[in-house]
Amino acid sequence: MITEPGFVDDYLAYLLARASHLISSEFHAVVEASGLSLMEWRVMASLSGKDSLSINELASIVLAKQPTVTKLVGRMQDAGWVKRCDAAHDKRQSLVSLTAAGRRKVQPLLKQAKAHEAQVVSALGADPAHQLKVMLERLIATHTSRGDC
Repeated sequence: MITEPGFVDDYLAYLLARASHLISSEFHAVVEASGLSLMEWRVMASLSGKDSLSINELASIVLAKQPTVTKLVGRMQDAGWVKRCDAAHDKRQSLVSLTAAGRRKVQPLLKQAKAHEAQVVSALGADPAHQLKVMLERLIATHTSRGDC
């Protein structure tokens, strides 16, 4: 019996979500074992390699609402992992950066995340994996510029 593919079998949004869920789920246990929540990991990974980001920028990157990120950053500041200061150009805007303790906490996870990524894309090969990232970045940029994200 030959069956026709279902709608989601070839629907881009579903395929992206499914791939993200499967790949991310594999790494979630590593994050949780380190003592971080997934949102704390996302914030710390987003701040890694940056001087600072605003709460709004962080909210956009970690795919969360601004009030949620504000509360999370407050808890992370209490833990000593991040610091928050007023932006020089706008005292209403908070800038967040990793502390030395935050960098020490997240550094091993960044290495493990890169190793996990290498394992995930090894089945694709280096060039197709690079092309996939380029296409996803282009897709994100196109929809971000339209205000869809």
